[in-house]
Amino acid sequence: MIKTLRFATLAFTSIGLLSLLSACGKDLGGEAKYPTGADRTATENIYEKPPSIFGGDGLRFGGAKDDDDAKGSSGMALNSYLWRASLDTISFMPLASADPFGGVLITEWYAPPEKPDTRFKLNVFILTRELRSDGVQVKLFEQQKAGGEWQNIAASDGTARKLEDTILTRARQMRVADRSKR
Repeated sequence: MIKTLRFATLAFTSIGLLSLLSACGKDLGGEAKYPTGADRTATENIYEKPPSIFGGDGLRFGGAKDDDDAKGSSGMALNSYLWRASLDTISFMPLASADPFGGVLITEWYAPPEKPDTRFKLNVFILTRELRSDGVQVKLFEQQKAGGEWQNIAASDGTARKLEDTILTRARQMRVADRSKR
């Protein structure tokens, strides 16, 4: 009974894999051809906007308007001083992920040399376009080694708040330095 069940499972798995692999080699109708200048009609204007189902300008979700684009405004929804200050402040920790458009920094675990049995991890969130005290949020995670395994422990809110204050202070210093260059 068990042998029959194993054989049936193996047979169905093999048939499924073979059918997937056989579909990879099918020819779907030749090579795609990009239209060249000779293929276009004389009345076609390649610089016109394509028609939109939402009207002439399409559908917008915030962001800059056409005249704002000429002024150099960006579509980023975070403060560049807070972003750079966050990177500068946590530069001693290895980064796992950095999303400049979403404003999220995630670090790898870091064990300070003076306390190798304790390690920390940070998640930094840039929340606003303005340089404000509530524009940055830091989540601190802490683990301690006990019996050869890492155990989660409650991280102090004061440490996370000190990191936020350090980032804000550094961002203000960067803004002052940029304004003094002008």
